Amino acid sequence: MAVKINENYLLLKSNYIFAEIAQRIENYQTEHPQANIIKMGIGDVTKPLANAIIREFHNAVNEMSVNDTFHGYGPEQGYEFLINEIIKNDYKPRGIQLNESEVFISDGAKCDTGNIQEIFSLDNKVAVTDPVYPVYVDSNVMAGRTGPMSDDGRYQNLIYLPCTEENEFIPKLPSSNVDLIYLCYPNNPTGTTLNKEQLREWVDYAIDNKSIILFDAAYEAYIQEKNIPHSIYEINGAKEVAVEFRSFSKNAGFTGTRCAYTIVPEEIMGYDAQGQTHPLNYLWNRRQTTKFNGVSYPVQKAAMAVYSSEGKNEIKESISYYIKNSAIIRESLKSIGLNVYGGVNSPYIWIKTPKNMNSWDFFDLLLDKAYIVGTPGVGFGPSGEGYLRLTSFNTLENTKEAMNRISNLSF
Repeated sequence: MAVKINENYLLLKSNYIFAEIAQRIENYQTEHPQANIIKMGIGDVTKPLANAIIREFHNAVNEMSVNDTFHGYGPEQGYEFLINEIIKNDYKPRGIQLNESEVFISDGAKCDTGNIQEIFSLDNKVAVTDPVYPVYVDSNVMAGRTGPMSDDGRYQNLIYLPCTEENEFIPKLPSSNVDLIYLCYPNNPTGTTLNKEQLREWVDYAIDNKSIILFDAAYEAYIQEKNIPHSIYEINGAKEVAVEFRSFSKNAGFTGTRCAYTIVPEEIMGYDAQGQTHPLNYLWNRRQTTKFNGVSYPVQKAAMAVYSSEGKNEIKESISYYIKNSAIIRESLKSIGLNVYGGVNSPYIWIKTPKNMNSWDFFDLLLDKAYIVGTPGVGFGPSGEGYLRLTSFNTLENTKEAMNRISNLSF
């Protein structure tokens, strides 16, 4: 007998979009070693960790060298000291009450949004906005929920909710009943948002249809405008139907340090084949205690410093820095006649390609003529064709230089 593979992996696109971009950059740099490439594709931060975070990180590492303060395995759900700071700072000020048992510390929102599907049946109907963060789709392909991809670039058993210029990037409610709904706001990749009234429609839909919303709020710290919810739990009833994912990566610079958390309310239920209810909180806890050994003690201590007075001030400055970059990108591209979206409550700027160019052609043009790397919109789904995403996470100097280069191009 030969070992059989999980053939669902064969249904995936050949390369993860960011791996494909990295390979193209490497090939181009090899062929053009003189090119000073400015990378504005992947959503990776450039500013270092705040002083308050580094100081607490060092203290925690030093603790690991002393018998009395050494820490081995910690709780898979996370240490209470960090969980309590999360509840006190991120939720209580917004009138949201959480128990410690509802907060799960992890090593990344990407991991959690990919892993959460494990606790749900393969029979569930899954809806995703289109364009969409690829992990939501790919993890369900790997599990076997999607079926093969059709000629139009859509998986047969997924329900796609187009977000385009025509509907102002606001997805319509599904026309049929769906079970799992992935929402990311502020949105990756379009940088757009839903206001409270628009998000309330989704919560009401989920309540009416016994659906579960998987809400990725990794970019909530970038929200600048009023009436844009920072948490889905600001909407009445959401704790009955929504799981929320948060990250320290984009607000506090933890992309390389790895720390995030997921909220699974005790009220939220799933159903077995007999129609009996089961708490998702218990199922997620069971999954994590089996397959995850927790985030390291020094990293969690460092994350706790995010909530110190000094940490808050330093992080606020960092976010303002990236938001300034977003404004520079938006205004510069608009001034040369491009249609630009996002970048107000988000570090992502979504650009309509000029002259109906396809996404990869525009990517190649920017790389070859301006030495700038973006992310082709089609890599986020079929409705992303004809768009390109830029991030504001580079340095201010590089951002200005990149806009100068683009302004000198002729489209």
